[in-house]
Amino acid sequence: MSTVLFASVVRVGDGLPLSESTDYEQDKELQETKKSLKSLSKKLGQFPDRCTLKTGPYNVNFASARGVGYMMVCTANYPNVLAFCFLEELQKEFIVTYDSKRINSAVRPFSFIEFDTFIQKTKQRFNSPRSLSTKINLADMQTEIKLRPPYQLSPEDLRSINGLSVHMPNKYKVPKQMLEPVTLPGVVSCVLTVLCGGLNLLRGVHAIESILQNDDEDFNYVIAFFLGTAACLYQCYLFAYFSVWRNSKSFLAFALICLSNMYLYELRNMWQILFHVAVGAFMTLQIKLRQPLGKAPDYNV
Repeated sequence: MSTVLFASVVRVGDGLPLSESTDYEQDKELQETKKSLKSLSKKLGQFPDRCTLKTGPYNVNFASARGVGYMMVCTANYPNVLAFCFLEELQKEFIVTYDSKRINSAVRPFSFIEFDTFIQKTKQRFNSPRSLSTKINLADMQTEIKLRPPYQLSPEDLRSINGLSVHMPNKYKVPKQMLEPVTLPGVVSCVLTVLCGGLNLLRGVHAIESILQNDDEDFNYVIAFFLGTAACLYQCYLFAYFSVWRNSKSFLAFALICLSNMYLYELRNMWQILFHVAVGAFMTLQIKLRQPLGKAPDYNV
């Protein structure tokens, strides 16, 4: 019979157990598998965010997001898609129930042991797959696993965990997160941003020429022009490629554009300043609207 046998929630940074299912299985092999799971929990940060370890008759699956790891032990014949759907259910509920401040400030093991009630209910649901058909969408997880299959941990990985050194296997490469297709407003914003960056670069070069001809010129204007150029180009990069904290980085780049234009108010009229600021705001909006393709595993984009 294929079943979920055990599940736990741990903090990725130090492996502190936050909650786990209360089980009383006495099977020796299962107890050994739980020991492997505990060893893994202390090293989650050194592995990809979704992994599977086969240990004889049992599988260990885990997923991590927002500094929290969700781990489970199931029978070897339990469907992989259901296993990661189970972990996703735990993840969604835990994120909603507990904020990151409480999680990071937890000191004692099992500070959120009351979450075991939800773990037990979810275990019961997932151990009766027929009752799941109307409650979860397996197609989404099947597609995600095909696009981003979980990394298969090997016995060598487990031995390295129990030893002195742990390293990421060279054969594993973290897949790149793709972004949604570019829209027309996105193309327009990118072109305008490149134009603003080019104008800043051109004015910066002219400012350097003025300084060389006249020692009274303020070199800070050159810095302001080049900072504006760098901010524009960085926004184009954030629009084109996925990056952690894209929205925050884009906002900081926009703030830099605003500050540089405020400093250049003596060299630009109001319409020029408004144009640069408006283009920066437009690009910031387009970066926010262009989300990663499919579901982001860390829900933090």
